[in-house]
Amino acid sequence: MLIYLIRHGMTAGNREHRYVGVTDEELTADAVRDLRNARGRYPLPDCVFASPMKRCVQTAELLFPGQQPELCDDLRECAFGVFEYRNYLELQGNSRYQAWIDSGGTIAFLGGESREEFSDRCCAAFALCCERACARGDSSAAFVVHGGTIMAILERFASPQRDYFDWQVPNAGGYLCELGEERREGASRFLRVCSGLPLDRAP
Repeated sequence: MLIYLIRHGMTAGNREHRYVGVTDEELTADAVRDLRNARGRYPLPDCVFASPMKRCVQTAELLFPGQQPELCDDLRECAFGVFEYRNYLELQGNSRYQAWIDSGGTIAFLGGESREEFSDRCCAAFALCCERACARGDSSAAFVVHGGTIMAILERFASPQRDYFDWQVPNAGGYLCELGEERREGASRFLRVCSGLPLDRAP
């Protein structure tokens, strides 16, 4: 089965480099236009899974009109706690923020999630959605989610193995992957990354 991992389009908070986790903001007008124009460069899937946040639902509906996305709450972005909707300029000099930076982004956000908690949550949800799609006989599935969600999924399941931050993607970017037979054999790494998204040209 083919898997399309797609990050949602640009929001106002993304444009200002803010930590946008639980803030439920919509896409910018420019992002809506750009997604419509690029629609043909994303392969059409048999099914679409999405985070329930507005930015993901809106992106899914723009890229795959007529396909009702299946919403999965645990595919949401990380909860950034006290850092929510602030950017690095606003957090300069904050000792808690510096401690998080020094940890390599692994300690928990005060009032939010740790990276381990976040990764466990969204990776379990991703695996469950894949099982559901396979059980139906779907040959492809799109996941319209968040940058952090994609990073967590690929760090956990992708081959070749790479670090969490090595899988960063821009807004509306993502990866085309293949779900390997290793999944049925219980292997921990069962996603083969084939190419980036959007494609250079329409398929």
